[in-house]
Amino acid sequence: MQRKHITDILKIATPLILGGAILYWMYRDFDFQRIRHVLTDEMNWWWMLLSFPFGILAQAFRGWRWQQSLEPVDEKPRTSVAIYSIFISYAASLVIPRIGEFTRCAILKRWEGTSFPKALGTVVTERAVDSLIILIITALTLLSQMPVFLTFFSHTGTRFDEIFGLFSTTGYIVTAICGAAALMSLYVFRKKLAIYYKVKTTIHGILEGVTSLKKVKNIPLFVIYSLAIWGCYFLHYYLTFFCFAGTEHLGLTCALVTFIVGSIAVLVPTPNGAGPWHFAVKTMLILYGVADNEALYFVLIVHTVQTLLVVALGIYAWMALSLKKPVAKLQIA
Repeated sequence: MQRKHITDILKIATPLILGGAILYWMYRDFDFQRIRHVLTDEMNWWWMLLSFPFGILAQAFRGWRWQQSLEPVDEKPRTSVAIYSIFISYAASLVIPRIGEFTRCAILKRWEGTSFPKALGTVVTERAVDSLIILIITALTLLSQMPVFLTFFSHTGTRFDEIFGLFSTTGYIVTAICGAAALMSLYVFRKKLAIYYKVKTTIHGILEGVTSLKKVKNIPLFVIYSLAIWGCYFLHYYLTFFCFAGTEHLGLTCALVTFIVGSIAVLVPTPNGAGPWHFAVKTMLILYGVADNEALYFVLIVHTVQTLLVVALGIYAWMALSLKKPVAKLQIA
């Protein structure tokens, strides 16, 4: 029992320590007094506010898509509950990375009577679809940018070893730690799923959920939802470029490249990608010519504000759910 408590504590503490260590290294000599000046006098808050609806819509589209994924397995949760569960799942993952996937399934089970294994199976399917979309976007971006990179290297005589020279020894260490943490989290997750799959009924439910995609009635709508999710995620991020003088001129290409790099960085299990996301996006912005301090301001402010939005949505959803009666109680009434 004591060993289990220690394991549980480590599960929560390790991501926080990892993310905190990376942030400390990045901002150890940072002038935080200037942040107030940037927030009040330099930053264009209208663009930040304009980005909020896209952050909300991304999660709402995910809720609608999940509801559609559940129909083939005879689960029909209320639309509002499906969306609220998504809001809460993102907020829950700020405390324990990846716990949100289980949280939203538990919410549907509690309020809608939805089968937990079936719901989890559809989540696995959704994540596979999202991974495929990211891979396609990444491949297309790399292919489209390859001529630009080659031209840049040709005209400037820049060599790859010079680019890597921008990294300090500590930078290499942070990159290695992030990579090792990502691989370790995948290994642990695979191991836990292996134990979880031993329960026969759970296997059946998950497999039924996983195969639900081929039974979805309206595949074009599912594709539209999927593209809308990532389109909104991108706009939620891209519009923040116009908040700062150092990034407003960079354009779609830089935004797309840094968005992809950031999306990959959040695979490292820290709360909302804190630390790895900052490090990855800041590094890419510097390669695009953004000054070091301006890149640090950008990643710190953008990530913090967007995280606060996730928290606000989670609180709102929890309050809204508390006013809803579970389906079982509605039926009794």
